[in-house]
Amino acid sequence: MANKPVPNNPNAEITDNDVLYEDNHLIAINKRAGDIVQVDDTGDIPLDEKVKNYIAKKYNKPNGAFLGVVHRLDRPVSGVILFAKTSKALERVNEMFKTREMRKTYYAVVRNRPNPPYGNLVHWLIKNPKKNVTTAHGHEVQGSLRSELHYRMVGELEGYYLIQVNPITGRPHQIRVQLSTLNSPIVGDNKYGYPRGSLRKSICLHARRLQFMHPVKKEPIDIKAPLPKDGFWEKFAHLIQDKDDEVVLKGE
Repeated sequence: MANKPVPNNPNAEITDNDVLYEDNHLIAINKRAGDIVQVDDTGDIPLDEKVKNYIAKKYNKPNGAFLGVVHRLDRPVSGVILFAKTSKALERVNEMFKTREMRKTYYAVVRNRPNPPYGNLVHWLIKNPKKNVTTAHGHEVQGSLRSELHYRMVGELEGYYLIQVNPITGRPHQIRVQLSTLNSPIVGDNKYGYPRGSLRKSICLHARRLQFMHPVKKEPIDIKAPLPKDGFWEKFAHLIQDKDDEVVLKGE
């Protein structure tokens, strides 16, 4: 499955093509791998600033736009990320994430078949902020956070395995480190055990879907992020589409 790497531009502006959902309260973006969500020490323009600029230009707001960050995706991860456009929505969506009312669906590609092929993983994670690495423990240790996810293998293609992941908690690097405990590190994720990194500065982890009740309108919202067009993810599109219909809002 080798293909010529296409470098990402971390400072590319947000366009209408990047917007997955928008109303007066919320905006969802299909994040490109390589984008950072909030400012760091790289000097690259963070995604929240790009989205603010997009909103300010679109709605002619010379004094800028309000935007609240409610969750994050790691820099090398692609897919749907949600922002709040009002302080009321920010407060309510923050609470929804805390109370786990958001159903999140990710897809990961690994080289080592997970054993068992499906299950529930619970670990206690500790992140080292200096090294930006998270360590998984099988029991509670001082300073750790309980982390849980469901996973299942949904297909195999040319020696690669596609895994659907539904995280219950939202911890830094959670999916990456928990899958590595199965000896199934994500393709390209040399930080957590894959033998080599990606020249695209990406890993094969995609935030496919967010499902929740709108915090203001009280209507079911289902947002899906198209797969990256990189010559690799497209090969798994049919497997992912076959499984999409099996994911429903909790309680429905």
